[in-house]
Amino acid sequence: MAGKVPCKPARQLLFSEALRQQKHPATADSPPPSHDTMSDNTQGASMDHILQEISAVGRKLEGMDTALSALTAETRSMRLEIAGFQSQISGLDHRVAAVESQVVLQTDRDQEL
Repeated sequence: MAGKVPCKPARQLLFSEALRQQKHPATADSPPPSHDTMSDNTQGASMDHILQEISAVGRKLEGMDTALSALTAETRSMRLEIAGFQSQISGLDHRVAAVESQVVLQTDRDQEL
């Protein structure tokens, strides 16, 4: 399916790499990393929370994808069932037309007598 969200390990790897680059940008003019542990811990906790939220959204999307697949399969099954009913109706229409034709012929014969 086009645009499908990467599997969980791949997503986690992408997010981990993005976090690493955000915490330690690889530029020549960037100042050395801060040693303020309070700020680092807060930022780390905040990032962990964001990653947890992203993971939760990913799980919800996976669940929705599964539900959509089930609905698609059910829809396909219903379409086949409807096609079967339409075929039966068509067969009944032909039988009714044949009976009507016989009734008309019999009525014509009865009137001739």
